[in-house]
Amino acid sequence: MPQDTPSNDTLHVRDSRTGQELALPITNDTVPAMGLRQLKVQDDDFGMLSYDPAFKNTVSCTSRITFIDGGRGILEYRGYPIEQLAERASFEEVIWCLLEGDLPSRGQLDEFHAELSGYQAISDTVAKTLAGFPRDAHPMSMLMALVVAAGAQEPDARNVRDPAERRAQAKKLVARMPVLAAHVWRHRKGLAPVTPDPSLSYAGNFLRMVFAESDDYTVDPVLEKAMDVLFTLHGDHEQNCSTSTMRVVGSAEASPYNAAAASIAALSGPLHGGANEAVLKLLASIGSVEAIPAFMEKVRNREAKLMGFGHRVYKSYDPRARILGQIAHDVFELTGRNPLLDIAVELERIALAEDYFKSRNLYPNVDFYSGLIYQSMGFEPEYFTVLFAIGRMPGWVSQWDELMGDSEQKIARPRQVYLGERQRTVAPVDER
Repeated sequence: MPQDTPSNDTLHVRDSRTGQELALPITNDTVPAMGLRQLKVQDDDFGMLSYDPAFKNTVSCTSRITFIDGGRGILEYRGYPIEQLAERASFEEVIWCLLEGDLPSRGQLDEFHAELSGYQAISDTVAKTLAGFPRDAHPMSMLMALVVAAGAQEPDARNVRDPAERRAQAKKLVARMPVLAAHVWRHRKGLAPVTPDPSLSYAGNFLRMVFAESDDYTVDPVLEKAMDVLFTLHGDHEQNCSTSTMRVVGSAEASPYNAAAASIAALSGPLHGGANEAVLKLLASIGSVEAIPAFMEKVRNREAKLMGFGHRVYKSYDPRARILGQIAHDVFELTGRNPLLDIAVELERIALAEDYFKSRNLYPNVDFYSGLIYQSMGFEPEYFTVLFAIGRMPGWVSQWDELMGDSEQKIARPRQVYLGERQRTVAPVDER
């Protein structure tokens, strides 16, 4: 478990080039990277750097928001297990928890709901921005632009060193995300936007703004619960690509809207937010349960990739995938069984039973079932990442707020090792 205070432990390093020895203090199983700069061959050397492509073993911050133990399949928000939050708390409670550090009382929750509802109005600038997009534009591109447009109406959002202003803007971003996302869906369908209903839950209000065809539309409680849990499971996930982007852009003191737009851009990549869509394509390409053995043999021969299995962090079963397995069955009882589910279940059974997959930590991750659920609820694959972004926004703004209050943080600036040409001469253009 992480420590809160430094220990007396040290890491001893000996530089074979010079014989210099260095003792680096160990805190929370880390050593200070800047300590390596003391290792030099010449006095005017820059000093030793660590080389870590993709930051696979580099700690960029301390945080009190999300804890992950990938080896044991543990995910906690502010110390609360994700399983308990998904079962016992609403997504609005989870948002409060991520922002404030604890779960709200009934009074705090009611006040928070009213506050979020009061922030959901969308400006004319946002509506005009959306109108400029063709209906077949990618929804993540539209969402990114709308977040920037919403920020353009918030000049105080640039006061990032004011804790009260940061908290206000964080709440506004969280409140407006489902509205902006619903506007994107309706625009793509050629439908008029639906006004938010403050009497509904966060998830229920979003589903109504997306799917309502008349004023008497009622959100099905099974779908509302499924959407609420999906948002919760995506609430935060430590220093992943999009969250790190939020922190890097935020470190330049950009507004949270601009930083969030950059995070949406990162999330739009198929290696990050687009994985659940890839799972659907995989299941459809397999086609039937009978075709699974042949496909799995291709996987074993490294001729095919098993999408939705394995994770950069989790080396056991992703706890979010366990929760979604049950949610999927609940949704399918209402909407009808997705024909791809049988293929998914058999793939999971094989992967969990065979040493080949277990030895490679190829366990189902959160993307394995989420795409099936989204599809059965009526969402199109291109829109899946938008749903991911709605759920992740509370985590992004919580991480951003924590960053801005961390005195150790400066503007992000990784180092590089230059391997290119040096000291070349520029010849006149006619002599080249």
